[in-house]
Amino acid sequence: MAKRLPLEHVTIHGHDVGYRRAGTPGKQALLLIHGLAGSSKTWDLVINELAADYDVIAPDLLGHGESAKPRGDYSLGAFASGMRDFLAVLDVPSVSVVGHSFGGGVAMQLSYQYPHLMDRLVLVGSGGLGREVSALLRLLALPGAEYLMPLGIPQAVVGASNEIGKFLGRRNIRSAKLGEFWRSYSSLAGAENRQAFVKTMRGVIEPGGQTVNASDRLYLAAQSPVMIVWGDRDGVIPVSHAHEAHAAIENSRLEILEDVGHFPHVEAPEVFVDVLLDFMATTKPATAAQSLRDLLLAHDAAD
Repeated sequence: MAKRLPLEHVTIHGHDVGYRRAGTPGKQALLLIHGLAGSSKTWDLVINELAADYDVIAPDLLGHGESAKPRGDYSLGAFASGMRDFLAVLDVPSVSVVGHSFGGGVAMQLSYQYPHLMDRLVLVGSGGLGREVSALLRLLALPGAEYLMPLGIPQAVVGASNEIGKFLGRRNIRSAKLGEFWRSYSSLAGAENRQAFVKTMRGVIEPGGQTVNASDRLYLAAQSPVMIVWGDRDGVIPVSHAHEAHAAIENSRLEILEDVGHFPHVEAPEVFVDVLLDFMATTKPATAAQSLRDLLLAHDAAD
C-alpha cells in the first residue's frame, strides 16, 4: 500500500486549505482535484509515481477532507476561484489539471474562467457532461434528504466499520473500489461535512439528474490538450458521457479502461499513471489561446 504524504496547510481568505504535494517545485505542475465527498487521499496510489517527473499538488477542496468547512458559496465558480487563489498562494503560474467526478466539473470551470492557468485538461469519470447520474446521488438531492443522512451514517457504525476495515487490511483483504466508496460515505458522518456536501451537491445535481452541463461550451476546451479517462463499468456517471465529450472536443484523447468503475486512479492505478504520463509526454502545454470573442463568434457562425 502506498505511503500517504503528510498534509500541508495554507490559509486563503481566512480559511484553512489542506493539500498534499510531491515532486520538485518548478517542474511542470499537475493539479489533482478530487470528487464529491472525497479528499486528496483519493490520489494516494498514483501521486508518488507522478511526482518522479512533475510537481504534483492535490488539495482538499473547501468543505472536504481536512480543509475548512465554512458556511458559504459551494458553487463550481467559487471552487474554480478558490483553485486560482490556491495556485497563486503556492506561486504556481500554470498547471495541467486532472479532475475526477465533481473535480472534473471544477477543472472545466477553472479552464473556462481562467484559461491562462491551464496547460492541459484531464477529465476522469467527470461530472458536468450530461444529465445522467447514479440513482443514489439523485436520491440524496431530494428535499430533506440531509435530515435523514445521520440515520444512514451513524458515527458509531462508521467507527466500528473503520476498525473492521483496518483488521481486514492488515490481513491483505481489501477492495480498492469499495474502500474508496466507504471513505466517501464515512466522511459524511460529521455534521459540518454533511452540510458542505449537501450545498456542493445541490449546486450540480437535482432529483432528475445533473443540472450543470458543459456540453455546449466544450469546443472552448480544445484550446489546450485534453484527455478523457473513464472506466467502462462506471456505475455513477455513464461512459457514454466520455464518448460524447470526446466527439465534442477537437483533437481530444479518449482512454476507456476495461473492467474499471468510477475510480480509475484507485481501481487501476498503474494503468492510470501510464496513460497520464504518456499524455503529458506527447503533448505540449497550451500556448496563447485564440481570443474568446473570435472563438464564440466563429462557433455561432458555424451553427
